[in-house]
Amino acid sequence: MVHDEIPDEETSELNVSIPGAASARKGRKWSKASRKAARLQAAKEAAPVKVEILEVGEQGMLIEDLAYSLATSEGEILGLLYSKGIKPDGVQTLDKEMVKMICNEYEVEVIEADPIKVEEMARKKEILDEDDLGKLEDRPPVLTIMGHVDHGKTTLLDHIRKSKVAASEAGGITQGIGAYKVLVPVDGKLQPCIFLDTPGHEAFGAMRARGARVTDIAIIVVAADDGIRPQTSEAIAHAKAAGVPIVIAINKIDKDGASPERVMQELSSIGLMPEDWGGDIPMVQISALKGENVDDLLETVMLVAELQELKANPCRNAKGTVIEAGLHKSKGPTATFIVQNGTLRRGDVVVCGGAFGKVRALFDDNGKQVQEAGPSIPVQVIGLNNVPIAGDEFEVVGSLDMAREKAETRVDSLRNERISAKAGDGKVTLSSLASAVSSGKLSGLDLHQLNIIIKVDVQGSIEAIRQALQVLPQVNVTLKFLLQAPGDISASDVDLAVASKAIIVGFNVKAPGSVKSYADNKGVEIRLYRVIYELIDDIRNAMEGLLEPVEEQETIGSAEVRAIFSSGSGRVAGCMVTEGKLVKGCGIRVVRKGKTAYVGILDSLRRVREIVKEVGAGLECGIGMEDYDDWEEGDVLEAFNTVEKRRTLEEASASMTAALEEVGIKL
Repeated sequence: MVHDEIPDEETSELNVSIPGAASARKGRKWSKASRKAARLQAAKEAAPVKVEILEVGEQGMLIEDLAYSLATSEGEILGLLYSKGIKPDGVQTLDKEMVKMICNEYEVEVIEADPIKVEEMARKKEILDEDDLGKLEDRPPVLTIMGHVDHGKTTLLDHIRKSKVAASEAGGITQGIGAYKVLVPVDGKLQPCIFLDTPGHEAFGAMRARGARVTDIAIIVVAADDGIRPQTSEAIAHAKAAGVPIVIAINKIDKDGASPERVMQELSSIGLMPEDWGGDIPMVQISALKGENVDDLLETVMLVAELQELKANPCRNAKGTVIEAGLHKSKGPTATFIVQNGTLRRGDVVVCGGAFGKVRALFDDNGKQVQEAGPSIPVQVIGLNNVPIAGDEFEVVGSLDMAREKAETRVDSLRNERISAKAGDGKVTLSSLASAVSSGKLSGLDLHQLNIIIKVDVQGSIEAIRQALQVLPQVNVTLKFLLQAPGDISASDVDLAVASKAIIVGFNVKAPGSVKSYADNKGVEIRLYRVIYELIDDIRNAMEGLLEPVEEQETIGSAEVRAIFSSGSGRVAGCMVTEGKLVKGCGIRVVRKGKTAYVGILDSLRRVREIVKEVGAGLECGIGMEDYDDWEEGDVLEAFNTVEKRRTLEEASASMTAALEEVGIKL
């Protein structure tokens, strides 16, 4: 009896012929075995094909993606790494050099991808469009005050705004990052200008750079009694890189030891020639504390702004930048926008990065509700669906659906980047090849990871703190940021810390009593800070605490063998202590003709036939060692104690680099 072949929905979909399927009774369901066989065969036929050329970006590749491109398994790649002495336990991402090495084994050519990020693509869009050119109007200048910590930036801004920002600070971050509108008298008329408030600590380079992207003029504050400091140079570099005009404010001229002329000389030596000396950099000598010459500084700044001819088109949908963002208990997600073109109105639909929403309320820098904000005006916006990232560009779109689509596209485009960044905290790099050096048995080649959960007051503090911590050497101890979010510390943060053995760091936030008790019960450490210096120092100490101490030999004395005597238990060396002292139980290094003959422990020490604990310089003694009696006259004995020393991150990094270079690996 011959059965007609019955087409099955699943077999036709998979395009696989299953033995027995054609002879199956009409209407009969597939068995589990047949279905599994179909899927396995379909997967086999769709197996990946090894590529001939592989494009790799700066961030490296996931092991899973690399295995697919090379038409092999993840196990094969891991096996190859193990065979070369690399132990990629728990690693998801391989860096670019590792990918090149593996591809070389598979005879696949590697080319480097162009490092074009989504943010850089967004920056290519000009704020001003061609349609704006016929409708341009003057706009207020956006100013940024930068400089070294404690040189008087906040005091200057405090005097200008007639508020008490300085009194509310704790030496940490300058009131998040804010933007403030100030009316400056110029030629008898009040003209508005916007001050963008940026922190002065050198660790906040990323935040300063973000401020420089939206600012028109940079005011660099230099103390007349201190001169150019590292953060001063950094601030100048940021302003120059952004192509922003610079105005120098030489502050604290009222203090003892102030020398404005010396500061001007230092500035001229780095290419900032004062106008008074024939250069093009305006420099104004002020006292921010007393308000001396501050009006002259503002007039100078407004003159520079006038020469720039700052324009914008207020008669269009708004575009601009997110200066700050956070999560308010009652208001929900909030963001500070600075409008760079167009006018932002209440009811507009905005999209900024992965966040979008309809503007429910606008608040100016004084906390008063306003209906709209024109070019250069900073406002706080309420109505977004979540907290955007400080530094994102925002724009007004036609509908919520369009905003949602743009936000989702942005989120999708950054998802792989975020995954790579998270995996990259523990990725295999050349620095993790320490395991290839004597299987990691050499002292000082220990590898560790410190897991951190960061909770901050505002979004902008996250990148500032992360930037500060990334400066710490991470060859031996890597930092992995498990969570970075604004808001107070919660019980869920403690649960995450328990699961990942992490510490919780809070900056300008609170930990409720119930959360502290919960953390204590779970054995989780919560550290709260208001000053960033203390945070960085404590994290450094925690990283150094993970390093294994190294043993060092501390020389305590030396002696010379003058004669050899026989005793019941062997041969004893008669010595003269020439330097320091010999102590029973200390280490002894026997040096013969400039080479080390033996290293051991001083077991027996006698002076004039009496057992003693130590013998000082200039005295004779007899010494014996349990496992060594091959003494010769003229041997030099070096006595030492072995001590454990705690290493710094820099010392550990140097040890790792030196050990790797010995086996031909350069970092």
